[in-house]
Parts: sequence; structure tokens; C-alpha cells
Amino acid sequence: MKKFCLIMLFAMAQGTILNAKAAETPTPYVLSNTEVQQLHSAGLNRDYEIYVSLPKSYGVGHQNYPVVFITDAPYAFPVAASIGAFVARHSKELPEFILIGLSYAKGDTAEFSRRRDYTPSPRGGNGLTSDMPGRTPVFGEAEGYRRFLKNEVFPFVASHYRADMTRKVLAGHSYGSLFGTYVLLTDPAMFDGYVLGSPSLWYDKHLLFVREREFAATHKNLAAKVYIGAGSFEGPPPKNRPHDTRYSTDDDMVADTVAFAHALSSRRYLGLQLRSEIIPEENHLTVAPILLTHGLLWTLGNNRP
Repeated sequence: MKKFCLIMLFAMAQGTILNAKAAETPTPYVLSNTEVQQLHSAGLNRDYEIYVSLPKSYGVGHQNYPVVFITDAPYAFPVAASIGAFVARHSKELPEFILIGLSYAKGDTAEFSRRRDYTPSPRGGNGLTSDMPGRTPVFGEAEGYRRFLKNEVFPFVASHYRADMTRKVLAGHSYGSLFGTYVLLTDPAMFDGYVLGSPSLWYDKHLLFVREREFAATHKNLAAKVYIGAGSFEGPPPKNRPHDTRYSTDDDMVADTVAFAHALSSRRYLGLQLRSEIIPEENHLTVAPILLTHGLLWTLGNNRP
């Protein structure tokens, strides 16, 4: 009996050692049906990664799929892929889609890359410091990045995947949807749908409000499905609750979102299908997945109210 107990203790010790070794080299979790492509932008002379998520049915038939392009891919790509995997696969409200995650320039931090690529003018970053030692922060290269998407990313996607390029949606949040709003007012036909989540419309003294007025002065058509939204706590706290930590920004992004949606609606643009909403009790850090789900349902789904 004593010998048996010693054997059991030895076996248990060996199992503990093996488990400890296994814990030292865990395997990473990999999203199924995804891949990463490397793209060199000749126009920008920078390298980017794009993340690709293919529908589960992709390998079965020969159909083409609508394409969702999403900014800030390191955060937003797995969220959007999960929405596609569950909502699109398990309901009739949203079709399956190819997801293209737009990541940051290689060698740049996320902050440095998105500040440069998603902003429409160089003036809005006054006073901001760089998180890359030795490099001055850069702003205002949204036009160059837009051309990169149109002239380099689009052809790559069209030639490598069964993509229905007549059904393209651009989705973003914060700076990402500031960029989306810029594209909407610069080359609206570039995408069929726009999901503008918590757009940073405060940028450069509300520059894009000026751009919208300029657009309205020369355009009667805006043929796109646009969803714009924010969380009700995306602003400074009320004066009677100055320490309410649910409020997450110094800029009143709720008022900006409402005002911009009103501006678009008031123009009565031909072809514009617009939905706007403020999500109760959500702030800038928590609202993005809800806005993305609602936005995809509006731009690709059954236009539910």
C-alpha cells in the first residue's frame, strides 16, 4: 500500500510538471476562416496588413459576397468577424459577408498610424505629442489613404476573393468614422454603405461640417446608405454631476452626431438612406460593438427601424 501511494504521488508530480511545461508554451487562439495579407502601398510608400475573414459557406459554392471594410482592425476585426459569424449565419437579418480589416502601417504604433491616415487636415492635432520617440506626430493624410484603398486595396480584394464589389460598406469608430465621413463627402460612390460610429466630428474645429455645407452647395445626390450613431455618455459630465465617470469625452460627440445627421437629412439628398441613433447609457469605450451591429444591419441587412 505504501509503495502504491508513492507511485501515485510520483505520477501526480509528473503530471504537475507536464502541465506546468504545457502552460509555459500555450498555443495562440486563431480565428477560423481568417488570413492576413501583406500589401505595399506604392502611392504611400508604406506597408500595411489587411485581415481577411471569409464566410463559413465560402468554400462550398461559387457565389460572390458583399464586402465590409473596417478601420482599426486590431480591435474591430474580431468584433466584426463575430457579428458576421453569429448574426449572419444564424438569422436572415444580415447576409454573409467578406470582412476586410484595415490595419495600421507596419512600423508605426496604432496611435501614430491612425492619427495620420484617418484625419482630413493637418491642423487638428495641435498640441498633441507623439507616442513614437524621435518622430513628430503627423495628421491630415486621409486623402492619400483613401486613394490607397480605392486604387490598391480594392483591386487586390477583387482579384483574390469572390467579392461583390458593388456592395461595399465602410465601417469605423471614432477617428475611423471621421475618415468614413470624409470619404462620404469626398467620393460617396466609393462605398455603398457607411457605418459611422461615434465620429470625431470635433476634429479641426468641426471641419467636416464645413465640408458638408460645401458638398451640399454643389450636389443634389448622395446615393448611399448611412448609419451614424453615438452613446449617450459620449460627452462631458453635466454641471450638476461633474465627477460622473460614465461620461467619457471632453467633446460633446452626442450633439455633434445629432447635428450632423440633421444636416444630412435636411438637404433631402436624392438616394440617401439615413439612420441615426443615440444608444442609452453607453460611452465612447463601450458603444462601438452595438453601433457596428446596428450599422451593419442598416447598411447590409433588412433596414429594420
